[in-house]
Amino acid sequence: MNRHQAPDGPDSVFRLLFVCTGNICRSPFAEILTRHLLIGRLGGREAATIEVSSAGVSAVPHGRMHDDTRDELSPWGLDRQVAGRFVARQLRSPMIDQADLILGATPRHRSAVVERNPAGLAKTFGLREFARLARAVDVSALPEQPGPRARALVELARRQRGLLPPVEPEDDRIPDPMGGTVEDHHHATVLIREAVSLLVDVVAPPRPAIGPVRRPAAPPPRAPLSPRRPLPPQAAPRWLPPAGSAPRQSG
Repeated sequence: MNRHQAPDGPDSVFRLLFVCTGNICRSPFAEILTRHLLIGRLGGREAATIEVSSAGVSAVPHGRMHDDTRDELSPWGLDRQVAGRFVARQLRSPMIDQADLILGATPRHRSAVVERNPAGLAKTFGLREFARLARAVDVSALPEQPGPRARALVELARRQRGLLPPVEPEDDRIPDPMGGTVEDHHHATVLIREAVSLLVDVVAPPRPAIGPVRRPAAPPPRAPLSPRRPLPPQAAPRWLPPAGSAPRQSG
């Protein structure tokens, strides 16, 4: 997926935008991991119908991804080649207009998006908030294809707002690791991974294996052992002399 359009044309693309503050820690991690998981689940061509990008409300344009957050992508092999090419960008109103779903790292980022462009209200959520709402959606009501499925998910998740029990503000927040320790970066990425993994599972659920599952054949049963017959009494060796005779001498 790129930041422009998929092979089938712009109308078939679902655009997902992650937002944080500087666009060098939380939102690029979410962008890169989500794209990777979608490609692994759907394959490159079908995954291209979901365009994933990110931006920052106070970004330093062309800034590089923070080393400590970038290193958290190493379990997927994304820390060098992929994350090394990433450059930060500033959130702009046209990005909000074009996006089908906008997920902020915290409720404050959601508010910043809506303040910049009020038209984004219906499609802007906190990342952890959206994962919580998506978990409550009846997935059987969603279409099968990833793009239409994602659009329907946004609408159904929006309807869940106000229906679920309230949570503490901290539960919808991914803390900013900038200026923190390596552990702070790890903690933030764990929260992001949990949320985007749930999102990918809903938008692109695992597909059943094609064809029957073949189990290894059981080994044939062993024939029962027949009872052993008692051995006959052993006959005397043929070379023994008759009783009472002199023993033979060896040569």
